[in-house]
Amino acid sequence: MTPSGDGVAETPAVTRGSRHVVLGIAAAMGGSAVFSLNDLCIKQLSGEYALHQVILVRAFVGLTFILAFAALSGQRQIWRTGRPWMHAIRASVVMISNATYFLGLAALPLADAAAIGFVAPLLLTMLSVLVLREKVGWHRWGAVVVGLIGVVVMLRPEGQFRWAAILVLVSALCYAITQTMTRMFRETESSVTINFYTQVAFVVVSSTMGFFVGDGHLAGSSDASLAFLFRPWVMPPASDWIFFVGTGVSVAIGGLLMSQAYRMNESALVAPFEYTSMPLAVIWGLLFFGTFPDLQGWVGIALIIGAGLYTLYRETRKRRPKSA
Repeated sequence: MTPSGDGVAETPAVTRGSRHVVLGIAAAMGGSAVFSLNDLCIKQLSGEYALHQVILVRAFVGLTFILAFAALSGQRQIWRTGRPWMHAIRASVVMISNATYFLGLAALPLADAAAIGFVAPLLLTMLSVLVLREKVGWHRWGAVVVGLIGVVVMLRPEGQFRWAAILVLVSALCYAITQTMTRMFRETESSVTINFYTQVAFVVVSSTMGFFVGDGHLAGSSDASLAFLFRPWVMPPASDWIFFVGTGVSVAIGGLLMSQAYRMNESALVAPFEYTSMPLAVIWGLLFFGTFPDLQGWVGIALIIGAGLYTLYRETRKRRPKSA
């Protein structure tokens, strides 16, 4: 602590910076955990409902949550922005990312889809260097690479081509672009405004999709992904509404937390902490689908978690104030 001219102790800037880092990392870990619930709900619904129907209900629930949050937190006119075209571009990339991931998720085990999706932090680190000109040291690169090795361990590559995995890889690239754009918004847009426009875009696109193919005239494919895309809309029973509401609330909360994380800190710092949802994907797979990782799977999880914890240790240590 350094005394100011009037005798009041001031918090060193480096201490405030450390707090900023920790809060941003906590937001990233919380957002990743909540997003894993969204994946669970989508996987649960993908066998009976059309993707655009699920997305429409999710968007309405998420939009309601965001508007309520904005009202309770005193944020007014969250739709006001000086960058409407940037929001439109970002929302479009988000929709592509969501659609390709969920279509891949319909045809892949939950843990496999989650693991493949974790190529996104590496892509995000690359984009942070190329687009945002952020400096990435070898410690961060090392943490990301170790995490990705853990993902590869869990994937157990056997040389078998699965096109559904390509959909998840496309989703990962779009996700990396999305969070890079979120970082670009940090000086002008709030997390609430960013997610408000995202949910509005989901409502418009999924409603349009439902109008043209919601009657199911393109349904009938034996492929799980295509069936999920073109299945007719049906009225869900009461027992399924918990998953519809769950995906809406989780994507709203997760979106707010992740947007805040990438607004507060550099992309390369935040990215490794998205690996924390991987163990949760394993847990949901066990509880809901009867799958459980073997020893090799646990090795992969350990590498993933270890990479994130090491990054946290390095960043907090680097920002710790030096003793006088």
